Amino acid sequence: MATATKWSNIGIAVQSALAAADTITAITKANPGVATSVAHGMSDGDIVVLTVQGMHQLDGRVARVANKTLDTFELEGIDTTLFDTFTSGTSEVITFGTALSTATNVSASGGDFDFIDVTTIHDNVKKQIPGLANPATFSFENIWDVSDAGLVALKSASDSQAKRACRFTFANGQKLYFTGYIGASLLPTGSAQEVVKTSVVITMFGKPTVYAS
Repeated sequence: MATATKWSNIGIAVQSALAAADTITAITKANPGVATSVAHGMSDGDIVVLTVQGMHQLDGRVARVANKTLDTFELEGIDTTLFDTFTSGTSEVITFGTALSTATNVSASGGDFDFIDVTTIHDNVKKQIPGLANPATFSFENIWDVSDAGLVALKSASDSQAKRACRFTFANGQKLYFTGYIGASLLPTGSAQEVVKTSVVITMFGKPTVYAS
């Protein structure tokens, strides 16, 4: 039986820094995928963002380092068996030094496919196959506080149209990681005698990664 998770006691952290990029020379098609990166210097448990060509399913993906050796590391929890063939890439260790503590609600959308019609003259029912997936989006409503470090950092990322890695940590220890572009104008909204709010939208770049702990 599934265990219900509440939107309560949620930690939301945003990338504050990236380490110097390590070159990746290969990624296996395996479960989990194993990256080759000579003398990478990372440790098990480090969280990295990947920039990848060829194996496009990993571009912009956040992964946790596991079973590292001097020159290799596993992409914990990511099955690359059916992914495209790797050609080049880098990894950068993420520092999550900024916390968002003003969110009052959150909603998600996107991730669905644009479908391509493949109906022939021989069919009597339309047939479709999935095309590209639409980007997933998180929309937050936040208490408007222009002195809040988290909101200020998101506004800065929005102003520079910069990608940022994000981490949700739930009360039961489960985690969600992703990268995305931030939309945060810090414009105040609301109604008379209600708390002043402001909206933040994060549009994912690539796919999210989830971990049970």
